[in-house]
Amino acid sequence: MSKHKPTARKLRLMKAIKSNRRVPAWVMMRTNRTFLRHPKRRHWRRTKLKV
Repeated sequence: MSKHKPTARKLRLMKAIKSNRRVPAWVMMRTNRTFLRHPKRRHWRRTKLKV
C-alpha cells in the first residue's frame, strides 16, 4: 500500500481499525452474555474495505 494517502482516507482507515475490536467483557456481563460476538467484526483477509 502506498505511503502517501489523502487525510480523509487515513481517517477512514483509522476508524475501521478502531471499530474492529471485540465486544468488551463488561458488555457481555451486563447483557447476560447475549452479545458474545461483534456483528460488524471484520477480518483483514476475508472482507475488504471500500475506501
